[in-house]
Amino acid sequence: MKILHTSDWHVGKVLKGQSRAEEHKQVLAQVIEIARVERPDLVIVAGDLYDTAAPTPEATRLVTRALTALRRTGADVVAIGGNHDNGAALDALRPWAEAAGITLRGSVRENPAEHVIDGATRDGERWQVAALPFLSQRYAVRAVEMYDLTPAEANQTYADHLGRVLARLAEGFTEPDRVHLVTAHLTVVGASTGGGERDAHTVLGYAVPATVFPGNAHYVALGHLHRSQRVIGPCPVRYSGSPLAVDFGEQENVASVTIVEVTATTAAQIREVPVPGAVPLRTVRGTLAQLAEIDAPDGWLRVYVREQPRAGLREEVQELLPRALEIRIDPELVPAPGSGTRTAQRAGRSPRELFADYLGSRGHADEDVRHLFDELLEEIDH
Repeated sequence: MKILHTSDWHVGKVLKGQSRAEEHKQVLAQVIEIARVERPDLVIVAGDLYDTAAPTPEATRLVTRALTALRRTGADVVAIGGNHDNGAALDALRPWAEAAGITLRGSVRENPAEHVIDGATRDGERWQVAALPFLSQRYAVRAVEMYDLTPAEANQTYADHLGRVLARLAEGFTEPDRVHLVTAHLTVVGASTGGGERDAHTVLGYAVPATVFPGNAHYVALGHLHRSQRVIGPCPVRYSGSPLAVDFGEQENVASVTIVEVTATTAAQIREVPVPGAVPLRTVRGTLAQLAEIDAPDGWLRVYVREQPRAGLREEVQELLPRALEIRIDPELVPAPGSGTRTAQRAGRSPRELFADYLGSRGHADEDVRHLFDELLEEIDH
């Protein structure tokens, strides 16, 4: 069978005030075209269809139309909720999805069987997917309680909870003549972040070892980390990455989808297909004079300015580089904490004095900024 694995669409993303709606239309159109050319038997969308738990009607239309178009290529489609998605809202779309022939799992349900999807390819190869949407710490505990585990087991770590849930979903991975698949939205220890993920859901207690996945799975299709990569584990484990750079920290990522070819008796053959439809993200740096001389690269820009801060600097940079979405003082020019002026003591000092110390600690000597602060403070006081 052939599988197209994609994830982390983040439809509805706004980057520093700039809508990415047109880019998402182009990128998802390319993903659909890849599906038409490759003719996969199964498309897996491993979470974060949306960038926010309250997507706009435009974002909802784009996602539902993309899923429908993928289904119309002849592939079965399985999509799960990610940490950016509203799992309950995705589950509310299940009647529409089922009518369209799409399997949608937004959140973990009480019946484990709802997360085990069976199917067969056009040529009769049977497959089974254990589909696990994103689980927060709190809902991981609730999930294991629903699956009849003891109180002692319920008090174990997040990784333990995920391992137990996945083991329960993969209990049917025993038939030798069927392709066994897992899809989940989570962070695996040792994998590299893409640069634009939500930190609270990628670090500390949310990272799980690859040993949580069943060793007899033919392929594990992951979402959550935005960089396409293989993860060393007891079976083939992979992040497809996002099909577009979500933030400037991801500008070096190669946007792609993953194509997997596998049978019940042969190992997965994996390749990446690039998705170049999004506007590139670039970083440039220099003084105003240097920025005035550069040939601005195509794409949205992050600009590190090698000038001391002053009122109006942002506007000057914006005039030189109209596609600059993020403008910052170059970090190399910012004094290290504790260098220069001493740390301001809060007790008994006025807001004006504290703000003056702050400006001094940042190497900022512009009197216009101090006057503006005084005006704002005056408005608040009155």
